[in-house]
Amino acid sequence: MQSKSVKLGLALLLGMMGGVATAETSSVHLYNWYDFIEPETPRAFEKESGVSMVLDTFDSIDVMQSKLMVGHTGYDVVVVSGDALPNLIKAGVLAELDRSQLPNWNHLDPEILAKVHSNDPDNRYAAPYMWGTTGIGYDVDKVTQLLGPDAPVNSWDLIFKEENIARLGQCGVAMLDSPSEVIPIALHYLGLPPNSKDPADYRKAEELLMKIRPHVRYFDSSKFITDLANGNICAVVGWAGGVYDAQVNSERANNGRHIAYQIPREGAPVWVESFVLLKDAPHPKAAMDFIDYMLRPDVVARSSNYLGYPNANKDATAHVEEKLRSNPGAYPSKETMATLFPLEPLPLKLERVRTRVWSKVRSGT
Repeated sequence: MQSKSVKLGLALLLGMMGGVATAETSSVHLYNWYDFIEPETPRAFEKESGVSMVLDTFDSIDVMQSKLMVGHTGYDVVVVSGDALPNLIKAGVLAELDRSQLPNWNHLDPEILAKVHSNDPDNRYAAPYMWGTTGIGYDVDKVTQLLGPDAPVNSWDLIFKEENIARLGQCGVAMLDSPSEVIPIALHYLGLPPNSKDPADYRKAEELLMKIRPHVRYFDSSKFITDLANGNICAVVGWAGGVYDAQVNSERANNGRHIAYQIPREGAPVWVESFVLLKDAPHPKAAMDFIDYMLRPDVVARSSNYLGYPNANKDATAHVEEKLRSNPGAYPSKETMATLFPLEPLPLKLERVRTRVWSKVRSGT
């Protein structure tokens, strides 16, 4: 899918020398997930810095990686998922970040930096931006009605025990269309490494997922937000931010639904989206200025409030809306944080195995 391009503004610096007008322009070109930054933030950066911003967006990690691997994109800064970092680093696409140009780096949360470490050793290439978890979103009243007040909403048992998901199938269960998240969750539930390198483990995950497949209504990474808010489904394996959006939409509609999110006690995937600087960035200085701007607590908090995701900035929490920062699904305890596992890229051979498993699970055949 082609990315959308939005020209956010133009700052023009004019100087006069010897009676002759000269013009010098400075810009930074950002490649980001669609709708993954508070809309006024780029304009605020332009106003403060005098640097023009151009924004291109993508909605698929594969599209993003393919473009970057080809090179000469014209982009300066890209928002990259943690499990995409190793391949981009190995390919020589990214430039190391010069910390001397990032005075706001010290605001970053060491705990989040540690989660990125497995994909970016020594945190040399990526400046963490937003992060979140993949867990269980559910309609409290419907789940209680079907499974009783002791429903295991804080456990993957809610989804992976057939007697539970079979009942929930009456009101609708959905899953992300994301093999890189759902299959590691299944592996972890089985007591296997979530980023396993053993093909036999994927056959075990396939068996588990095929067992519950008849009770899954659909696999989609965006539809569940509206459906959960409207009562068209009652449970989803989804992103915390998506479930938070469903909560907000339900409250705005005043439809009486009580939407909740749980990080299962067994543990769950944690993902981190980070800013990176491309090695062939046309405007590296302006790019570093933008990254440092986004590391400011007050600035990044605006995007958290807009997106419903926690940010990686330990000093930004006070600027985040109380409803979000007090939500344990968004800002989990240290004990819960310890159970979260990062996702890592697989060798090509195993990626093909996982893709075949997902194709079978998704189709149900």
